[in-house]
Amino acid sequence: MRVDSTGKVSLDHIYTEPDPRAYFTTLRGLEYQVPQAAKPHFEALIDEYRRTTGVAVPQVLDIGCSYGINAALVKYDATMDDLYERYCDAPPTREAVLARDREFVASRTSRDVRFTGLDVSGPALEYALAAGFLDDAVHADFESADPTDEQRAKLADIDLVVSTGCLGYVGEKSISRLIEAFDGRRPWMAHFVLRMFPFDPIEETLAEAGYETVPAEGFFRQRRFATEEERTLVLDRLAEIGLSPRGREADGWFYARLFVSRPREEARPAPTRIEEK
Repeated sequence: MRVDSTGKVSLDHIYTEPDPRAYFTTLRGLEYQVPQAAKPHFEALIDEYRRTTGVAVPQVLDIGCSYGINAALVKYDATMDDLYERYCDAPPTREAVLARDREFVASRTSRDVRFTGLDVSGPALEYALAAGFLDDAVHADFESADPTDEQRAKLADIDLVVSTGCLGYVGEKSISRLIEAFDGRRPWMAHFVLRMFPFDPIEETLAEAGYETVPAEGFFRQRRFATEEERTLVLDRLAEIGLSPRGREADGWFYARLFVSRPREEARPAPTRIEEK
């Protein structure tokens, strides 16, 4: 399997299929699980935001949303096991998979939250919108270009920003461009970031915009290494940035940390790790 410049195997192909079957079939074999770990943290932050601000239906921007996984988990109370079962034993056509997902969405009681997805994959966004997981979408790469006027309009009312693993590929350029697009508003943020990707540049960008960032307690498994080459390259990268893999990546898993950023005047102590019920 080809590795990218970070040392991770390239799984680009699973993000550009017309439906999520390849995504879940591939990632199930690697025990990909960070969205499930993120779910209670996102739910708690959304609830806290609702209580603090009085906003009844918060607007969430999910960076690197792919097929709307976080939206499906949070908005419709799905689990990763639910989704693995749905897509790894799925009907043979996109139309049939999509129809089944629409039935799933129609059968669930939606939480009072709206999700806008931001991703570079047009097919993934199209599917997530058609299925009903996402309420809106921004198809863009803010590492390479500023938001258009149309995209700025979609970002204007965002209340919270979340991500589960894309930061490292998405960097401070995208965060800076998003902050500009928010036009003086400062949404709360929660980012799960692999340990191999230092968060410092993004934290500095956020600090310049008036945010204070605190890391949550503990570490979160993302997925298993796909190959021995990937494991070796990631351990080498961790050594380069001065992090020990002992008890974590050395055991064969990617690990992430959670960073929660709020406007400085609304800063809170470090969040406690929340386990899925």
